[in-house]
Order: sequence, then structure tokens, then C-alpha cells
Amino acid sequence: MIYITGDTHGDYDDFLFRMKQTNIGRGDTVIVCGDFGFIWNTPYERNVLGWLTSEPYTIAFVDGNHEDFDLLKTFPTMMWRGGKVHRVSGNIYHLMRGQHFFIEGKNFFTMGGAYSIDKALREEGKSWWADELPSAEDYNAANQTLEKLDYTCDYILTHTIPTFAIREIGVEPDSHDAELTNYFEGLYGKMQFRRWFAGHFHVNKVVQNKIQILHDQVVMLR
Repeated sequence: MIYITGDTHGDYDDFLFRMKQTNIGRGDTVIVCGDFGFIWNTPYERNVLGWLTSEPYTIAFVDGNHEDFDLLKTFPTMMWRGGKVHRVSGNIYHLMRGQHFFIEGKNFFTMGGAYSIDKALREEGKSWWADELPSAEDYNAANQTLEKLDYTCDYILTHTIPTFAIREIGVEPDSHDAELTNYFEGLYGKMQFRRWFAGHFHVNKVVQNKIQILHDQVVMLR
């Protein structure tokens, strides 16, 4: 089975609590829609990664805006389930941007990243990274992948959401984020898909019966 949830922000107790609400077990996969947060260069995160590595299921995540991107890039890049990943450990994978994955019989398109509205309170290279937003290379990879897929997949996995969807949940879109959220808006109108999963906004809400924003909710794909 595949389970999908929202931001975990490196909170081990919260992560385990979410998993206890499911029947997740050996051979299953949990996907986090950004702000995974367990990859920071501190003793606590290093210990927690060791604990997560002992779990009998696979943990995969798209990146959010609150990730240590310098550290993330130090993990080996490899192909996994048809797309590029950073392999964090034996059972933990970062699903890189603009990729296509075939997991348990289902197709996923991934495009992490988002803008940090609190970056003025953070320190670049320590608690905030410019890599939080996609590069031209990321967009090129995404476009090439989507052309190969003929703009069709089962599920889309991102951190933030299309511009119109941000307005529908009662938030005013940020101009700093517009390149990415407008890109997603174009994909929404062009792609054929079953469901779009995202995090970032710390709410559990569905927009137009197609985009599911997750916070602490866990969704099981059937």
C-alpha cells in the first residue's frame, strides 16, 4: 500500500503517530509532500534518521522549502522506480524534481519546492537556501518528463499548489512564488491525472475535488 501525508518537519513523534493511524507495514511506502525535515546537520536529526532507517517500510519525499538543501545534495543520486532520487538511506529516498516514478503499480510526477515567507527570519546556508525554488534545469527536466508521459499520470506530488488553488483556500499568492505556482496552474489545465497531492499550507483540504492539500492527514491510495 501507498500512504501519503503532509509536512513532517522532522517531528519523529508526530511521524510515528501518523503511521500508527494506518496499517502500514513491511513492503509499503509512505510519501511526504515536502518539508520532510529529518535531514538537518544536527545530532538529533542524525539519530532520528537512524531510527527511521529501521522501519520496515519505504519512506519517500518531495522537497519542500524548509530542507537543508546543501546536505540533501550530498546523498548519492541514483535511479529508483524509474526516476532520479537522492538515496538518504536503505529505505529513505528524496524524489527529485521533474521526475516520473512507478510505485506499486501507480505513476507519479514529482516537483518539489516552494517559497519561504519567513526567510527574513532565517540565515542563508543554515536555515534557508535559495535552492528552495526550482531552477531552470528543474523546469527543463520536468518538461522533458511530461512530454514523455504525454502529460498524463495517476498522481502529481508537489509541496505548493497552483495559484488559483492558493486563492481558493483563502490565502493571497506570494509574488516571489509566482513562477512555480503559475507553472503548476498551467499543468493543472494541461495534464490528465487522478489526484494532486501537496502540503505547505498546514491544512487538510480538497480543492475542486482534484487537489488534496495535506497537513497531518494520511491518505491511503487504493
